[in-house]
Amino acid sequence: MTLRVEYRIPPTEPNLSSGQNSSSAESSAFSRSSSNWLGRWAAPLLLFLIGCLALGYYAYDILNAHFFQDAQSRRFDDALRYAHASNPSAPAASLNPADELRAEALADLGTQASRGSMSPALPKFDESAGTNKATSPLSGLAESTPLGRIEIGSIGLKAMIQEGTGWRTLQRGVGHITGTALLGHSGNVGLAGHRDTFFRKLRNIQEGDEITLTTLTGTYVYRVGLISIVEPEESGVLRDSGENILTLVTCYPFSYVGPAPKRFIVRAQQVPSDSSAVTATK
Repeated sequence: MTLRVEYRIPPTEPNLSSGQNSSSAESSAFSRSSSNWLGRWAAPLLLFLIGCLALGYYAYDILNAHFFQDAQSRRFDDALRYAHASNPSAPAASLNPADELRAEALADLGTQASRGSMSPALPKFDESAGTNKATSPLSGLAESTPLGRIEIGSIGLKAMIQEGTGWRTLQRGVGHITGTALLGHSGNVGLAGHRDTFFRKLRNIQEGDEITLTTLTGTYVYRVGLISIVEPEESGVLRDSGENILTLVTCYPFSYVGPAPKRFIVRAQQVPSDSSAVTATK
């Protein structure tokens, strides 16, 4: 005998809760897909834009310094021609009242420095644009003819010199350290520059290299005798030793991220020569 059992499964009805779960799962998957897309493309795009802004700012700084140097060089050369045309045997005359005021202020600074009433200090090299504070009594005067020009042929360095070591000054050239002897005067002349711009080439300088300073009163040649690395507080390298000395200061190490911890010092002594150098003014 055969027993036959039949079982019929009733048709299933649509399950609303299951459909809702499926829709929620699809929405979650889409959200994750969108998030992954943003993660893949937004971050690289943001980094690209930041890089473009950084390069643009760096290019602006370079171009600004380049055009400023060209303008100052032309003005200085015009002043030299004017001085020799006016009176070849006399010191250079000022081009305008602003230059005369500048010259008087410089003479006063030179007098204070020679009397020891101003204590020179190594510059802090603050590279923050928000701290562009005046570091020199001349900072309130209108910019006019630069103090002079520094040239080091052995390393290809050539730059105009301005008074002071403020952020704006060092971004566009080399600065004279206030309190040290003035260009063309006897004593220790201190000049400062940034390690990533005008004074970067100092990393290749060697003892025996010659440095030329050109001013409106004459040309002075110095020979490098000492290269050293000191702490930022060691301002003794700028003291007047009774000799005609040129001291160049920049940050060290040259390849360093952030404010460098040391100072790179180049010390050169004036070369007495009747043909190529002029004895410093007393």
